[in-house]
Amino acid sequence: MLTYLANLADDAQIFNVFRYITFRTGAAMITSFIVVFLFGPSIIAMLRLRQGRGQPIRADGPQTHFKKAGTPTMGGLMILSGVVVATLLWADLANLYVWAVLLVTLGFGAIGFYDDYLKVTKQSHKGFSGRSRLALEFVIAGLASAIIVYAGTDGLATSVPMPFFKQFLLDLGIFYIGFAAFVMVGSGNAVNLTDGLDGLAIVPIMIAAAALGLIAYVAGNVNFANYLQIHFVLGTGELAVLCGAVIGAGLGFLWFNAPPAAIFMGDTGSLALGGLTGAVAVATKHELVLAIIGGLFVIEALSVIIQVASFKLTGKRVFLMAPIHHHFEKLGWTESQVVVRFWIIAFMLAFVGLSTLKLR
Repeated sequence: MLTYLANLADDAQIFNVFRYITFRTGAAMITSFIVVFLFGPSIIAMLRLRQGRGQPIRADGPQTHFKKAGTPTMGGLMILSGVVVATLLWADLANLYVWAVLLVTLGFGAIGFYDDYLKVTKQSHKGFSGRSRLALEFVIAGLASAIIVYAGTDGLATSVPMPFFKQFLLDLGIFYIGFAAFVMVGSGNAVNLTDGLDGLAIVPIMIAAAALGLIAYVAGNVNFANYLQIHFVLGTGELAVLCGAVIGAGLGFLWFNAPPAAIFMGDTGSLALGGLTGAVAVATKHELVLAIIGGLFVIEALSVIIQVASFKLTGKRVFLMAPIHHHFEKLGWTESQVVVRFWIIAFMLAFVGLSTLKLR
């Protein structure tokens, strides 16, 4: 919205700063942080009043989790409020990529909100029907993928670049929309599975947002893209503003989510933010690099898949408990040890993912 002030640059040079993505990214980060920090206490108080007993705690989970009973969930509302306000203020609203990513973010957030609502009201871990939930996610992601393809460059829009290779492109044609939707849905649910400990998901999300924001900026700048020998995607630089908003909102949320958490993110936040990172990766043509940058989320999701498959096929469990962060708790790691060590892994994987920008 405020990008229109750049049109006044001819009359007053100071308005020229609104042309710069770097300036607006920083402004979006500060704006989203302020929104979450200022309105967070009111949102927490409202949710605590309406939710009563809060998010249900798994009976088979680590014993240390029972002291968290009564903590309100749906904290994703705080994060999404900050992200949306900052994006509408500082991003170029004429950019189709911005709207495609917002569609996934808010659509997945609405699904997560309904799931959280069912869990809180029923005091059960069974919320939204799994098949119905996935079907809705794929519809939303498919629509966003179609918008991204429409906004893309001919010859690149339906292709998947390979990390570490300069020119190799795998053109999927019409099947690309299904692939892109899978990336978004998979990313959303992987982050959702990771969100099981105080601060465990939000910091890796901020790390991934920072890495993807940098990728969006260089992929949307023809000079940087040519220097790094990555594919130039006109218009994706604007997604750096949205990623900056995620970082600011995440920092504001972490203020309240730091142990002992005053609020949980819930599916409202984890599903939305996971979908957002997947959508940004699709728009910037770094779908496969996302699997490296968000490797922690991939590990968490794989641990659940392996656990379920093993139990159904052999009747035995591979891990003491899945997702894998609970396995380490069962081994005797404290919650803070698990969280901080997983943060370190997320940092390292993000650096590896960013290294693919030059190793081509």
